Amino acid sequence: MYKKKSLGQHFLKNPYYLGLVADAAGIAAGEVVLEIGPGDGALTAVLLERGARVVAVEKDSRLIPVLKEKFTGKNFEVIEQDALGYEPKFKTYKVVGNIPYYITGALFKKFLTAKRQPSTVVFLTQKEVAARIARSKKESILSLSVKAYGEPRYIKTVPRGAFAPPPKVDSGIIKISGISRDNFKNAAHEKRFFELVRAGFGKKRKLLKNNLKKFLGAKAEALGTARAEDIHLAQWLILSE
Repeated sequence: MYKKKSLGQHFLKNPYYLGLVADAAGIAAGEVVLEIGPGDGALTAVLLERGARVVAVEKDSRLIPVLKEKFTGKNFEVIEQDALGYEPKFKTYKVVGNIPYYITGALFKKFLTAKRQPSTVVFLTQKEVAARIARSKKESILSLSVKAYGEPRYIKTVPRGAFAPPPKVDSGIIKISGISRDNFKNAAHEKRFFELVRAGFGKKRKLLKNNLKKFLGAKAEALGTARAEDIHLAQWLILSE
C-alpha cells in the first residue's frame, strides 16, 4: 500500500525489531495495549501473539478495512481517529507505537499527562530524540517533561533499513515505565513545574538565574552560573515547590 508522506508513515517490517518493541512493553496475557498508528498491522500481529488485547488508533482511513479484515476474530479493535484527539478510558493499559516523528513531543505529552495515565509507554521515534530523553547528560524541556512522569530507558537503535519506506534517519526504541504523578504534591505544583521549566529554557543564552528571577526573586541567585540544561529533575521539582 502507498504510504502517505503527510502522515509520516514508515512501516516497521523487520521481525527482530518488531519483537524487541513487544519485549519492551512486557505484555501480560489479556493486558490492554493501545497501539498508536498500527499501519498495516505488522506490530499489531506481534502484540496479539503475546496475548494482548489491542486497541489501535489509526488516522489513515484507507488502512481501517485492511486492519479489520486482517485481524477478524482476534482480540482487536481499531478506531479511526487522530491519536492526539483520542481519550483513553481504560483502567489500566500500556501505549505502544511506531509514531510519526513530527508529533513525538505531542504524543508524549498526550499520554504522560492524561487523566488516566498508562503504566508504560514504548515508542519508536527518531534516534536522536530518544537518546536526548534517556541518555543525554544535558536536559531539555522534552527530557524533563518525560522524566517528571516516569523513567525513560533507551532500548535499541533501529536502522532506517528496517522500515518501508526507509526514513532519512535511524530510529530508537524508548520505554517509559513507572508512569505516575508521584513527583508532584498537587495540581498546582505540577503546573508551576512546567511554568518554571518553560521559563528556564525560554532564553537559552541567558543564565538560569536571570530567566527565573521573576519567579524566584532573590532566591534565583543561588543558581549561580548554571544554565537550564545543567539542572536535573530533582532540583527543578524543589524549585517549583
